[in-house]
Amino acid sequence: MPNNQEYFKSVLKQRGLKVTNQRAAILEVLSSRPGKHMTAEEIYDCVKKTYPDIGLATVYRTIQLLSELGLIDKLNLDDGYVRYEIGVKKSEEVCHRHHHLICLDCGKIYAFQDDLLENLEKRIAETLGFEVVDHEVKLYGHCKKCLGHK
Repeated sequence: MPNNQEYFKSVLKQRGLKVTNQRAAILEVLSSRPGKHMTAEEIYDCVKKTYPDIGLATVYRTIQLLSELGLIDKLNLDDGYVRYEIGVKKSEEVCHRHHHLICLDCGKIYAFQDDLLENLEKRIAETLGFEVVDHEVKLYGHCKKCLGHK
């Protein structure tokens, strides 16, 4: 994670923001749990172990800031919670997020990286003159484990 931490610090400094222990701790919690989609409360519970004086409001404010900076991604996975994960953008260039498979039976969320929409994005640009810079895909269905129980 040192590379991630150095990148996070450089982004904060470039924007004229302080690199606080709380900000670093929140980023570390998320970067050490790849593929986990955490709520603000789950992040708070993890950070509180190291920084017991941190408040939930501080975590919410920090999450909002880090999301605006593109360091973390805000997700709505249709389960009634706003969730967060570490951002995939590692430079100023635009890059797409990974996508999610959501099991309708157990609610488990799987991430996948294939970006099969590149051809569609090119076609949209050519025919409509619209440049797609990002997209989000959520596919709903039944996971292998749940299909085995049917």
